[in-house]
Amino acid sequence: MVCTDEEKRIWNELMLREHPLGDGPLVGRQLRYLINSRHGWLGGFGFAAAALQLAARDKWIGWDKEQQQAHLHRVVGMSRFLIRPSVDCHNLASKVLSMSVARLAVDFEQRYQYSPYLIESFVDIEHYSGTCYRAANWIEIGQTKGRGRQDRFCKSALSRKAIYVYPLESEFRKHLGLSSNAGSGALDIADGLAAEHWAEHEFGGAPLGDKRLSKRLVSVADAKAEVPSRAFSGVAKGDWAATKAYYRMIDQPETSAVTMPNILAPHRQRTARRMMGQKTVLCLQDGSELNYTNLDSCTGLGELKANQTGAKTLGLNLHSTFAVATNGLPLGVLKAQCLAPKAKSVDDKRKPSQIPIEEKKTFVWIEHHRDLVELAGIMPQTKIVDVCDREADFFEFFDEQRKNPSVDILIRAKHDRNIKEEPFKLFAAVRQAPIKGRIQVPIPKQSARTKKSKQKARAARPKRLADLALRHLQIQLPAPEYYADRPYTLRWRIEDWHRVLKSGCSIDDLAHETAERLRRAIAINLVIGWRIMLMTLLGRETPELPAEVLFSDVEIRTLHSYAKKKD
Repeated sequence: MVCTDEEKRIWNELMLREHPLGDGPLVGRQLRYLINSRHGWLGGFGFAAAALQLAARDKWIGWDKEQQQAHLHRVVGMSRFLIRPSVDCHNLASKVLSMSVARLAVDFEQRYQYSPYLIESFVDIEHYSGTCYRAANWIEIGQTKGRGRQDRFCKSALSRKAIYVYPLESEFRKHLGLSSNAGSGALDIADGLAAEHWAEHEFGGAPLGDKRLSKRLVSVADAKAEVPSRAFSGVAKGDWAATKAYYRMIDQPETSAVTMPNILAPHRQRTARRMMGQKTVLCLQDGSELNYTNLDSCTGLGELKANQTGAKTLGLNLHSTFAVATNGLPLGVLKAQCLAPKAKSVDDKRKPSQIPIEEKKTFVWIEHHRDLVELAGIMPQTKIVDVCDREADFFEFFDEQRKNPSVDILIRAKHDRNIKEEPFKLFAAVRQAPIKGRIQVPIPKQSARTKKSKQKARAARPKRLADLALRHLQIQLPAPEYYADRPYTLRWRIEDWHRVLKSGCSIDDLAHETAERLRRAIAINLVIGWRIMLMTLLGRETPELPAEVLFSDVEIRTLHSYAKKKD
């Protein structure tokens, strides 16, 4: 910490000569630091008052104007951060950032007799990427508007900067008197699931272009969740006004803001906050076919794979990323797309190796992985694992992860790949690897099922414990020739969710005139399906959870009566 006149002179001179903002005055309560080493001065820090108004920060914290004015002194701004341009030392920036945070918490309280809760800092994105902040577990929460303290006439003449924060107190919102649902911080898995408020939390404020539509979405989802398997006309129970309101929302023009991503936007944000409360999150990617062949007049559908009889079917491919905790409890839907398959043009004579990956249907796996990489930036303390089915076993996907290693991948192998070491084949190499552990996986019993129009026949299966041996080894995958010139056990949980969507919410039975309208209705059911699944699993994982968390008084009395009747 800078204390003596000589240290102040050194700090001022370093900032004046080598920091883009110079040694300009710091405002409010201040602390300055120098970074020293046996090689000499490496740089320095300057801490001062936080920004008076910062929309992204205030939204992230979740306080109102009165609370902000009362508690802004608990936020400290990092006004200067300098690593001298002549210094080249790997990981130095992230290391000293971590050291400065630890020192600030103690030194600030000693000097000013109270503890700060949060540090904020800014990164000029035109010149820097903010990598050292993310490596030091700072959280990126948005961007400035380019104004600064002296912009009295709102000219926004400064460059926009990324805003990073570092909580010095994990429960700072509680200390500020805010609710657990305030702002954009971490949530417990069951937060906000109460029957009377869940739809407002998961759908409220959806950016549908009209606040009335956003309110309608909440009421529609709330009603639909009561009887998820029925069409909305049956859910409304004769309320013609409610039925018309639902169809007016679903039947908005194709160019309207009522889209699947916008309907899911509030739920995605809540899902991300639930992820922040976990040390490790498994993000399960997979696809599922939705068959709408019976909708003769529906436009915008694509041709699915032929069924067992060779007949062509029409529908949509649902590809989604479903987040679950390591105990299997579902956290929510992060991204979903309903894609209409397109047949390759007969005029396209290119070989598969000549087609850019962006034009292939498998590119959707890379798109969803990139989405997780973007999310990882706002939750540096959460380990994210992208868990994929066999369709993701292609070289470009591995290369994508190599270029963006902030998210791990776990892929079910499909190809017995060539490898560079003996025995030169992947599967044989794994079988020869030593056993590192054993686990038992319970396989539930399966009833026999006769063939139906949309389902294959299956034989009965007794329940059992499968004994699995765990082997692992590190290998190097050679790039395919066409690429040579270029630079956990919960995967099935998404299958359970697909089953809830199809059997519990009956999304295969939806009937609308266009694929876009189907997507809107499906989006609502995706969140309802998550809630049904979570409620089911919470009862098994946390049986001590009070029923009032999830059910209304009427529902609880009904369940008690039903349980007594069954006894």
